[in-house]
Amino acid sequence: MRFLADLMSQVRNEGEKICEGGGGKAIENQHAKGRLTARERIALLADPETFFELGIYAAHNMYEEWGGAPAAGVITGMARVETRMVMIIANDATVKAGAFFPMTSKKVIRAQNIAIENRIPTIYLVDSAGVFLPLQEDVFPDTDDFGRVFRNNAVMSAMGIPQIAAIMGMCVAGGGYLPVMCDHVLMTDGSGLFLAGPALVQAAIGQKVSSEELGGAAMHAAISGTVDFREPDDEACIARIRSIVEKWGYRRLSPWDRKKPVEPELAAEEIYGIYDSSPARPYDMKEVLARVLDGSRFDEYKTEYGKTIVCGYARIGGFAVGIVANQKLHAQQTDHQGHKRVEFGGVIYTESAEKAARFIMDCNQNLIPLIFFHDVNGFMVGRDAEWSGIIKAGAKMVNAVSNSVVPKITVIVGGSFGAGHYAMCGKAYDPRFVFAWPTARYAVMSGDSAAGTLVEIKVKQLERGGKKLSEEERKELYESVKQTYDEQTDPRYGAARLWVDKIIDPIETRDAITQALEAAALNPEVAEFKVGVLQT
Repeated sequence: MRFLADLMSQVRNEGEKICEGGGGKAIENQHAKGRLTARERIALLADPETFFELGIYAAHNMYEEWGGAPAAGVITGMARVETRMVMIIANDATVKAGAFFPMTSKKVIRAQNIAIENRIPTIYLVDSAGVFLPLQEDVFPDTDDFGRVFRNNAVMSAMGIPQIAAIMGMCVAGGGYLPVMCDHVLMTDGSGLFLAGPALVQAAIGQKVSSEELGGAAMHAAISGTVDFREPDDEACIARIRSIVEKWGYRRLSPWDRKKPVEPELAAEEIYGIYDSSPARPYDMKEVLARVLDGSRFDEYKTEYGKTIVCGYARIGGFAVGIVANQKLHAQQTDHQGHKRVEFGGVIYTESAEKAARFIMDCNQNLIPLIFFHDVNGFMVGRDAEWSGIIKAGAKMVNAVSNSVVPKITVIVGGSFGAGHYAMCGKAYDPRFVFAWPTARYAVMSGDSAAGTLVEIKVKQLERGGKKLSEEERKELYESVKQTYDEQTDPRYGAARLWVDKIIDPIETRDAITQALEAAALNPEVAEFKVGVLQT
């Protein structure tokens, strides 16, 4: 319990530090220009206590040679504005003048992709110097780089997803397309919108012109006609945005069933005492679920079969959901020959993969969103597993996950390794959201397994060359590999690279899933469910 609480405290402290952005001096400089910081703007824009930040760890411990880029220099998250759910994307001008690092582009695109998948109206608070030039080669050209942002603007508009852009500082070069490709464009006095600034204009064509004359709010409001609303300051601009949103009509809701939410009968705080990362002390995943689900009620599917994956129907925040969760308790299973065996918790066996595949297909058939809880070591290996058809069963599960048309939400509780990560709807399988507890760990394999494997490979390589490692050298190599893997399996490493949308407190799991389901409920479109060829 203490271990988990300490981890969560560390995550909170790091989050508070990240929220300082470029630091006190940069915040003072922003205020000296008569502008609010990105977080101050969001606090005014969002209804009180509704901002659900995503990607706060983006670029964590990256770009250190450039002084770092806290939160990748852009703040993203869902909020309520005049009770309407929106996605907010706000440049943080205290971090390198809001310049786009490689991870900045990827974070904006991730927020846009969430908005596209869930049809979430999006508000951009623009205050950016454009591409961070020293790293332009990693920002400019690819499908998950800077240009994709504007492509997404156009696609979102065509899909009927409302977009509002407020220029509240600099908006230069290619970045100038973002606001102009939105439905509404607002601009504050003192801001600038131009494809090339005064210095570049003079260098390129020899024309001397002031910033205000070239691309100020007055010019764009009265002459170019680019701006829909010219506002004197940040406060007036935000008030205008709220006024626009308040008048939006309502669209058709999704088919996901929702009733009045019921709090779990068991306290969420007890999760701290239930979860245990030690293999020597396996915990019961159903005890965790009982502290997340409405009324702690769970209609378990195939209770006595494939026990290392728990499947069943429940409600979270009033929404009907299907649960697919790894069970960490060891279980006894009888095979087709009548032989009994012990199955290790956290391992996917043939029976559990087949059960999960069938359950996932049932949820798609009946329009029930899927929630995956990961604590998986991988699929079972060995002669018995291969003879039982583990590869076929695993392929069936991966197929069902891949072709699911209902919303999928992933929560990484503990380990999430190898093909088990894929089968449980890892990032590559299009979950609408990926949340992780601070205890999450994921990679091809655990640090211990990777270190043991790589040391054996190295030893054999050296032996073929007539060399031999001493016991001390073997230990040193093992620890070196293990340390690297342990660092890379930390959820903060994954969150820095946007493999995880948000690291959550375990006791806030229910709230996070409810937020995600409310977002998913904005999209009424459900494709036809097809799985193609299934291995049988």
